[in-house]
Amino acid sequence: MSAAVVEKSQQSPENQGNQGKAREGAFGNARALSCRECGHEVELGPHYACSECFGPLEIAYDFPQVTREEIEAGPRNIWRYKALLPVPTDIETSPNTEPGFTRLLQANNLAAELGLAKLWVKDDSTNPTNSFKDRVVACALSAARELGAKVFACPSTGNLANAVAAAGARAGMKTVVFIPSNLEQPKQVNSAVFTDSLVAVEGNYDDVNKLASEIAGEEDGWAFVNVNVRPYYAEGSKTLGYEIAEQLGWRLPDQVVIPVASGSQLTKVHKAFQELIALGLVEEKPYKVYGAQAAGCSPVSVAYKAGVDAIRPVKPDTIAKSLAIGNPADGIYVLDVCRQTGGAVEDVTDDEVREAIVLLARTEGIFTETAGGTTVGVLKKLVESGQLDPELETVVINTGHGLKTLDAVAGSVGPVATIPPSYAAFAATGLA
Repeated sequence: MSAAVVEKSQQSPENQGNQGKAREGAFGNARALSCRECGHEVELGPHYACSECFGPLEIAYDFPQVTREEIEAGPRNIWRYKALLPVPTDIETSPNTEPGFTRLLQANNLAAELGLAKLWVKDDSTNPTNSFKDRVVACALSAARELGAKVFACPSTGNLANAVAAAGARAGMKTVVFIPSNLEQPKQVNSAVFTDSLVAVEGNYDDVNKLASEIAGEEDGWAFVNVNVRPYYAEGSKTLGYEIAEQLGWRLPDQVVIPVASGSQLTKVHKAFQELIALGLVEEKPYKVYGAQAAGCSPVSVAYKAGVDAIRPVKPDTIAKSLAIGNPADGIYVLDVCRQTGGAVEDVTDDEVREAIVLLARTEGIFTETAGGTTVGVLKKLVESGQLDPELETVVINTGHGLKTLDAVAGSVGPVATIPPSYAAFAATGLA
């Protein structure tokens, strides 16, 4: 097996990563890489752009008959769905962070506050590094290992850097992660504690991503999770959709609200629902998918409201840094999914993000980061504007823990009073 996962900048798509050769069965039931635009297929390997039209590639499968019982008998992590992912059948034997199967909480208090009949929070803040990124990184790590990568790397807005650094440490693989230099301090520390190769780059995420693409084109043996092994990485988001359906008793929700950064998570949750229907694991039914963005970085929301298909890149300016991708790779596909399902894409201001963080914490005891604040804030706005039916069963996804973005609400919450240690002083607060 070659030890190279490579995307040379001068190579044409058909020559992408020819040096990376995986063992037989390395990608389970995955059959090929298929172009989202023209349908052209190429062999499984470190490729991400179509050789015919330069469109993005995604995994195509030949799924076996999979039963609910087989899935339920699996481990309580994402590998219970390994038959539906591009990973080998012995994936559990490879050291990894074992993410997934996070809690789905019925949010009665928040539902009452917003005027919803039934609301669930899919809480991915309980993953190993406290965000949903552990899911996608686990799939990317499997691909990197099978393709013989020497370095596991990523450009990141924060959560991905945490997940890659931790997963690389667990796997005993060298990791190098790249972040914007103005990233929240807790996220920087959360990455640096796992790796001594954290690189802060002057600029925003799009600048960091461009640098990562250049490095991937120059360095042999580097697996950038969201660049040259992106098709495998992206499939990890499907497990959110699988878990929601299974935890609801093998049925689909009526509505789901999902944060949008690159847009991959939203499109893959939709793909997961469609796969479950095709496999007969859930009953087919209509459902609506909604996308959530922060107003300071809302190119997909702007395009949706304008009724256009093109995404115009923007320069991010928002506290929701984990969603601050001004040129989202899957933005046009988010538009497709939301329009096809009858959903929408909406955005909220930074102040609304802060208010939603506090709202979720004080109604459901869940401390979310700014991405979750964006999603809950958009949920509230969708209800108030009549875009979301309050009588239908709704799921909102919380992608990360609030301890990562403390600065966002530090000025909004705190002690109601500072008092001397006496009952009289306490009584004067009016809290008794």
